[in-house]
Amino acid sequence: MRSDSRLSRMLHVLIHMARHDGPVTSEVIARMLNTNPVVVRRTMAGLRDHGYVASGKGHGGGWVLNRPLESITLRDVYDALGAPTLFAIGPADDAPDCLVEQAVNAAMSEALAEAERRLLSQFGRVTIASLAADFDRRLMAGSTDP
Repeated sequence: MRSDSRLSRMLHVLIHMARHDGPVTSEVIARMLNTNPVVVRRTMAGLRDHGYVASGKGHGGGWVLNRPLESITLRDVYDALGAPTLFAIGPADDAPDCLVEQAVNAAMSEALAEAERRLLSQFGRVTIASLAADFDRRLMAGSTDP
């Protein structure tokens, strides 16, 4: 199963947008992410629908932040992306009448539900601004290394 990198990619984009003067076109974002502008527009639409970004058309148009990074959490972006599946593992459904499968699925489902609750809670505590600040710290530490 291929991993879903939309969350990390959109976090990356939001930090770049905060440091860019003016709108950023889908074409520029697509080059940054090595993807197609149509994919960018489709993915950014969820962020726009939730009010985190806005888009303008025509000359001088593009994507802009609609809210400060301090007010956007990882959970906000995750939800705006449609709450993609968090884990590649999950219960089996090969033999739903099998009592062994039912026991295994019950244990797995409970553990995965708890892991998801904890992960999403943590996502709600991390702002995009804190990620940007971490980037700044790393940049400064890297610029002073011999």
